[in-house]
Amino acid sequence: MKNPMMIGLGSGAAALLLMTGIVVSRVKAAETRLKEPDKAQEAVAVADHAEEAYCTPAFKTVLQRVLNACGLVGQESRRGCQPGDVKTFASIDDDDFNALFTPLVKRGGIVMFDEGKEDIDDGARRLVEQKWGDRKGARYFFIVARASKTGSVDKNRSLSHRRANSVQYFLKEKTNDPDLDSQVGMLWLGSEFAQLGKDYCETWENSRPGQKCDTETVNRSAFVSWVDCRL
Repeated sequence: MKNPMMIGLGSGAAALLLMTGIVVSRVKAAETRLKEPDKAQEAVAVADHAEEAYCTPAFKTVLQRVLNACGLVGQESRRGCQPGDVKTFASIDDDDFNALFTPLVKRGGIVMFDEGKEDIDDGARRLVEQKWGDRKGARYFFIVARASKTGSVDKNRSLSHRRANSVQYFLKEKTNDPDLDSQVGMLWLGSEFAQLGKDYCETWENSRPGQKCDTETVNRSAFVSWVDCRL
């Protein structure tokens, strides 16, 4: 028969070894954090399922404001944002607004329109369908429509609104998704806010590859992309 005292001593020794191991492990971890803080932070980020690189605090601040202004948060029905809404609620200037979306270059695309028109062609349909299918768990799909400088401010604001609607109506017909209105955020910027530069012709995928593209044509457009930041 085993000696109860020996059993007790054995259990106590095992517990002591376990506690010692935990203490040593924690001391080593603390030592690593002191010596290599970058690696320690990286490990935490990985464990926390890091977001996409473009989900910076500045991006998420503006995103939250735009979601509120566009009716995607706390609203029962869809509405969109026009230039005044973006300036008032997002509190951001033209260059900074465009810079926020720059990191989406691999996810987003630009739907091109004819001058003074809002009808989407076959190339536009293919691009919108492709980008819509590239959800990857994202929650919000943005349609940011513009107009070129040709014409009056009021006319271009109305035109960009119709262009945003054209993309949204196409998605509605294509997907028949009853929750579409709670996922799609529309902004129509007319020709008065956040005009695109010619560099977007060269760096962004658009619905008319190989055709003439300059500052006039690239602003007859609607930018489309999923955004998957956690708020």
